[in-house]
Amino acid sequence: MKLNERKVRLTELILRCLVCALALVAAILIVTDTQVREIFTIRKKAKYTDMKALVLLVVVNGIAAAYSLVHVVRCVVGMMKGSVLFSKPLAWAIFSGDQAIAYLTVAGLAAAAQSAAFAKLGQPELQWMKICTMYGKFCNQVGEGIGVALLASIGMVMISCISALGLFRLYGGNKARQSSRW
Repeated sequence: MKLNERKVRLTELILRCLVCALALVAAILIVTDTQVREIFTIRKKAKYTDMKALVLLVVVNGIAAAYSLVHVVRCVVGMMKGSVLFSKPLAWAIFSGDQAIAYLTVAGLAAAAQSAAFAKLGQPELQWMKICTMYGKFCNQVGEGIGVALLASIGMVMISCISALGLFRLYGGNKARQSSRW
């Protein structure tokens, strides 16, 4: 492998490991978050399943972690063999998968962030109260989980760019190669 190719593959491996770890940490932070509040004699327990956007974020982060783990194994095997020989269909599959996961993580993050904004700020026009004044610990931990999920999402977007580079490199180069079929 060329030195530049090796650096790109190492960067991809590190990013995939980071995304796997960050997505897992984000999911764990949100799933393990609960807070009990007693109002008069009624006990109300806040948990992530009360907000469907948080359920979506947990599921998306779980999918991203599993997907990244599978590709970490693929990257390690490719580096151990010393070759990064791709076929165009495999490169398209990796690129498409990375794009789909990147879009999923961004969408899940956006939904959770918007729900968190409603919880933090309320919506006075609709008479929705600020939930975070009552469940401060819960909101803080959810905020931490959303922050970690943001880092995982940024990492997934970067991985998507690297897979795009790998795919489009297969189509570049000399004229004879461009006219060849898959």
